[in-house]
Amino acid sequence: MRTTERMIELDIIEPRQAFFARLTMSLTHFQSVWRAIRNRRAANRLADLDDFQLRDIGLNRSDVEQILRSSGVTDDPSLQLTRSARMRARRSLHGLPID
Repeated sequence: MRTTERMIELDIIEPRQAFFARLTMSLTHFQSVWRAIRNRRAANRLADLDDFQLRDIGLNRSDVEQILRSSGVTDDPSLQLTRSARMRARRSLHGLPID
């Protein structure tokens, strides 16, 4: 009998993650949620600023309200607010009308 005629089927067990790897993944996830909540609270404080202060940082009230409405409680609105401020700065730099 040849070895090619006979095949042994082996059930390969998926390796289990080590405890510390699972713990690290859990802590990383917790840190990202906590960071999103902190940034969400900071974005909510932006809504308390007046229009002149918002304009100084490159935002307007409608930006802040729209982004806070469209994002969830555990979503991080800081990236969207930063993007909005940078777009407004680029438009003013190139002489385009600002909202």
